[in-house]
Amino acid sequence: MTILMTNLEQLNAMSSESFRVALTQCCGAHRWVDEMVKCRPFESTEALFKAAEEIWFRLSPEDWLEAFTHHPKIGDINSLRAKFQNTRHLAENEQSGVQTATEETLNALANGNVLYEKKFGYIFIVCATGKSAAEMLAILESRLDNPPDVELNIAAQEQNKITRLRLEKL
Repeated sequence: MTILMTNLEQLNAMSSESFRVALTQCCGAHRWVDEMVKCRPFESTEALFKAAEEIWFRLSPEDWLEAFTHHPKIGDINSLRAKFQNTRHLAENEQSGVQTATEETLNALANGNVLYEKKFGYIFIVCATGKSAAEMLAILESRLDNPPDVELNIAAQEQNKITRLRLEKL
């Protein structure tokens, strides 16, 4: 039996409350969590991932926006350390690319985040795993020109990637 299967068995055996807590660390949309809880037990990890994605894309934009509030701003290391302590074990390497960034890049990310949030009304969401700060900055800058509906869909797709990575870590 693989370690991943053991983890799946552990997830299936968790109390509903413990499972909710674990899921909320993967995605902060409470409706997503509620629907995922109803799907248990999962027969395989693929069934878990499939349910997570299908439920996510059935949710409303309001649910997506709720999930976005559970993320620190890209490049905001202090926010990562303080506000998001409860998801640190799942998210600790997600923004590792900013740890070696220059002050200039960090300042540009901070300014870009402000512009993004003013335009779209929520923080910039990107699956940061494996990306340098410069890459994330380029992505942010390229997405600033998107129409709001297009950008919301892109952000939702990025959140789905983040959720999948965090589920894999569980």
